[in-house]
Amino acid sequence: MDTAPTPSAAHPVDAVVVGAGLSGLYQLHRLRGLGLRTVVFEAGDDIGGTWYWNRYPGARCDVESTSYSYSFSPELDQDWVWSERYASQPEILRYVHHVADRFDLRRDVVLNTRVTRAAYDEDRHLWSVSTDTGRTVTTRFVILASGCMSVPKDPGIPGADSFTGSTYHTARWPHEEASFTGKKVAVIGTGCSGVQTIPVLAEQAAALTVFQRTPAYALPAHNRPLRSTEVAELKARYPEFRQAQRLSRGGTVFEPPTRSALETGEAERTATYETAWASGLLSGLLRTYTDILTDETANETVAEFVRSKIRSTVTDPATAELLSPRTYPFATKRPCLDTGYYATYNLPHVKLVDLRTTPIETITPRGIRTSDGEHILDAIVFATGFDALTGSQLAFDIVGKNGVTLREKWVDGPRSHLGLVSAGFPNLFTVLGPLSPSVLTNIPVSLEQQVEWITDCIAYLRGHGFTEIDATPAAEADWCAHVAELAARTLYPAVASWYTGANIAGKPRGFLAYTGGLDRYRDKCDAETRNGYTSFTLSTPPSSKAVSTRRSAPQSSLGL
Repeated sequence: MDTAPTPSAAHPVDAVVVGAGLSGLYQLHRLRGLGLRTVVFEAGDDIGGTWYWNRYPGARCDVESTSYSYSFSPELDQDWVWSERYASQPEILRYVHHVADRFDLRRDVVLNTRVTRAAYDEDRHLWSVSTDTGRTVTTRFVILASGCMSVPKDPGIPGADSFTGSTYHTARWPHEEASFTGKKVAVIGTGCSGVQTIPVLAEQAAALTVFQRTPAYALPAHNRPLRSTEVAELKARYPEFRQAQRLSRGGTVFEPPTRSALETGEAERTATYETAWASGLLSGLLRTYTDILTDETANETVAEFVRSKIRSTVTDPATAELLSPRTYPFATKRPCLDTGYYATYNLPHVKLVDLRTTPIETITPRGIRTSDGEHILDAIVFATGFDALTGSQLAFDIVGKNGVTLREKWVDGPRSHLGLVSAGFPNLFTVLGPLSPSVLTNIPVSLEQQVEWITDCIAYLRGHGFTEIDATPAAEADWCAHVAELAARTLYPAVASWYTGANIAGKPRGFLAYTGGLDRYRDKCDAETRNGYTSFTLSTPPSSKAVSTRRSAPQSSLGL
């Protein structure tokens, strides 16, 4: 595999991008447009990010392929043709490779290289970036494009190392094909990756046991091949469609609801939910009424509708009840898009174990022992999720001003302005990080917005002779309060989920994403650009002959 030559401290670059997924590759493309010498460090042995690492059986996108794709190049829209409504992991990875080749991006990507430390030099306004290959690079700007769901959660189950069979993690699936034919297989976890892989493993395994702690709300994808006529029709209107995506609340195009679920009679409401269920859209049910995520009574109407679908699909009433979520409102944990998930439990060789009543005690050499006995197994699949949003930024040492590390600053939870820059860590930008819309939106639309903002910001700095941009503490405090206040208007914060960091022991609790919508977020970011970045401090090095210019944000700069 060809890789770019690694730059050294003696030959500094203008920008370092961490991660060669969708965000990192687009950031590289845009920085090249500014003429910046840029290097991308990627831990894997190929590009692709999420779609390189997550290659478990059944892995596919839960946003329609024609929407889950770059919008920056009209030519790219025309020359790539998706085969399915919801593309599988191999097809999405082929798309990423196509983009990298089309725009000649690979030559600036250094593979098999993990960033281990980044330290800021306050006197020179430069970052020193170290890698696990022993190389250190000096750079003005660092962009973290390392993913919002890229650090797998350790299952943390005693005895895992003692198991003599095969073990797999959905987030780190082996490249070589794994066969489960004729084997006794366990899946631990029923989040999105578990929901996708369980039906596929059930087709191969002699016996499949699913260990479930919390049931998921899973919605049918109704996936199918795309017809040539609909592909041609979309290509004809792609420019208008892409513009509508960019102006939308979540990066997908739909008519927003105007009525409360509680204003509608039961028969009409059920008919509306039936239409949404049949749409095969992850957000279909959320689009029905205005108060699904803000009113518990309204939410319960849709939650019970989903439970009724589970009861009508799963033939064993006891199993159907175990699969029915009752401890949290619909969509306050990420819903899943499935193909045959609930029907899988009707198969005679598939068994569901409820960990709330029979918890796992340990993994043994022969299998998994719960409080109810030992399950003898040939293979265990851990579908235990991620340390979401903050995990990738805290995975290595980042040292900012006055020797303060990002871990130290974020000990009580993430703090930044616009989810882009954390005060005290100048010239360090994050794409799809905490306190931005990220995981509540269609990811490609969000990442393009943030990458473009970062690129425009760097261009402004260079054009006006500045070498440093840092968020002011006042602007950062305002933004954190704004994010928390908007989240508090919803049902999200009260639920223990990866959205709130509750899936990781010891992680500070707090809702980690911006709930105000991508459209509102874009407006706030654009306002910063129009106003000359007044919520930031812009300056030149103290040793520079040029006079330093500092701009401080006024109080309540967000207009709260």
